[in-house]
Amino acid sequence: MYWRYLTRAARRCSVHTTSSRTVGWWDHVAPAAKDPINGVTEAFLADPSPYKINLGVGAYRDDKGRPVVLQCVREAEAKIAGSEFLESISASVSTKMVEESVKLVYGKDSDIVKEGRSAGVQALSGTGACRLFAEFQRHFHPESHIYFPDPTWSNHHNIWRDAQIPGRTYHYYDPDSKSLDFAALMDDIKNAPDSSFFLLHPSAHNPTGVDPTEEQWREISYQFKVKGHFPFFDMAYQGFASGDLDKDAQAIHIFLEDEHLIGCAQSYAKSMGLYGHRVGCLSILCVDSKQAAAIRSQIQQIARAMYGSPPVHGILLVATILSDPNLKSLWIDEVKIMADRIQRKRTTLRQNLEKLGSSLNWEHITNQLGMFCFSGLTPYQVDRLAKDFHIYMTHDGRISMAGVTTGNVNYLANAIHEVTRSEQETAKILCSISV
Repeated sequence: MYWRYLTRAARRCSVHTTSSRTVGWWDHVAPAAKDPINGVTEAFLADPSPYKINLGVGAYRDDKGRPVVLQCVREAEAKIAGSEFLESISASVSTKMVEESVKLVYGKDSDIVKEGRSAGVQALSGTGACRLFAEFQRHFHPESHIYFPDPTWSNHHNIWRDAQIPGRTYHYYDPDSKSLDFAALMDDIKNAPDSSFFLLHPSAHNPTGVDPTEEQWREISYQFKVKGHFPFFDMAYQGFASGDLDKDAQAIHIFLEDEHLIGCAQSYAKSMGLYGHRVGCLSILCVDSKQAAAIRSQIQQIARAMYGSPPVHGILLVATILSDPNLKSLWIDEVKIMADRIQRKRTTLRQNLEKLGSSLNWEHITNQLGMFCFSGLTPYQVDRLAKDFHIYMTHDGRISMAGVTTGNVNYLANAIHEVTRSEQETAKILCSISV
């Protein structure tokens, strides 16, 4: 009896000791650094001001600042109603979505499509497509690294870092001229080790809105061929640069003409307004259909270990729109409408700043393309816009032009003019001194 009592007491002590030890499992975990874009949204939502403006999120808004459901999406929703619950259709729909996505990138009449030389899989939007490729790169080129343009979308660094692929940068943007630093870019391509991986934005560069010209793309492609580099394109904003889907894929077509093997991440978050559906595609161009089948199987296996398969509803919407000639035509028209509205707001913002008598050069607002304007505002000026005017953007001065509306563009121009006024006065003083 006494020994039984001691045994029970020992067990209770052991349980208590073990419980005490497990309490501290996660005590060493500190909060992660805030994502710069999510941080902007959080600050915006916490601001009670009726004049507040959110210029952080890279998703389309209408001229009243509201999220948009495209008419092509509404009609596709009506066509697929209830079918997303049929498990038997998921594989065929995914295949159809990938086939149509590949045509958007490489061209519907391309030999690549006809010969089945593209290894494509559905992905969790553009982020998921990049993450899949980074993991594929780690599996089959474990000693490699990747070059990012400086600057690039902040999450690119996170994605490849978490795949344990070291990142490097190449020159891209010249903050003085607010344009492409083409000479330095070419030097970096030439000086990188042979057979390096490079991430490229084919159109509507995020965050700068600065794209190479057609001739510059041809020079880049040629130098990639000389050095044996692998180009990976992140196509997040097809159609938003020019309003023309084919024109925005021109850089990729140039690389195809030069017979590169490429990789491409696509997203429908912006171009179809499906941000919450996470629909995207990863494709890798191969030498033949046999290699494409092998690579596709490897990517599918990586995806299965990471998340299994993406939700079917968004894939159904995209596949339905891209495979229905009438819905696709409607979508193309709606993309053009969105791109044109953003371009008009660029023009209006620049005109308003010039009318206010700003002595700064604002030509870059209309020279840049796509969703974003790389304003040239300093972190201090961005902070002043938030504090004094309730206008929120990322600290690098990136403005999401979709957040600029007829109702707020005058207020925004006046606020930017006010926070840059001291810089203008300094420039005048320096000018007078030099004279």
